[in-house]
Amino acid sequence: MKKYNTIFLDRDGTINPDPGYISSLEQFKFYDFTFDALISLAKNKNRFCIITNQSGVSRGLINPKDLNNIHNYIKNKFMENSVPLLGVYFCIDHPDNSTPRRKPGSGMFLEASKDHKIELKNSVMIGDSKDDIQVGKDLGMDTILVLTGRGEKTITDNPDINPTIIVDNLKKAADWILNE
Repeated sequence: MKKYNTIFLDRDGTINPDPGYISSLEQFKFYDFTFDALISLAKNKNRFCIITNQSGVSRGLINPKDLNNIHNYIKNKFMENSVPLLGVYFCIDHPDNSTPRRKPGSGMFLEASKDHKIELKNSVMIGDSKDDIQVGKDLGMDTILVLTGRGEKTITDNPDINPTIIVDNLKKAADWILNE
């Protein structure tokens, strides 16, 4: 079993379906396999951190209060399932006017690392986009591309993406970590 200091998770397309700009709690739902995967990893003393770009706020498509409600719901579900979530880090920057916090920038990861004494080089990033994989690689992490969300399109559009491993979904990512 591979033991990581922290397992970083993208949000939309990785732990939940991504219909595009989820603007209310009513639109948010976890994949059926999300907590099976996370609980199996948590039993092995793994801890988690969600890192997510949420440009829908700067685009005027998501109310900050609604985004906060979604993130509070996520935190509560992790707590109910005894999955140690260090935090939900999000960036509302528009891609045309982004700061280093927005993935593939490393700002949110560095902030989380400082807040929780995370060893980034001994961590893993799981996500469905080129940006998720790129920032993980830039920070020296293992990277897992899931084919849920935009994962299939990510491979098609970026044939040279080269993550540590490509898997069908978060459950398969957990299986890989537990059997590595």
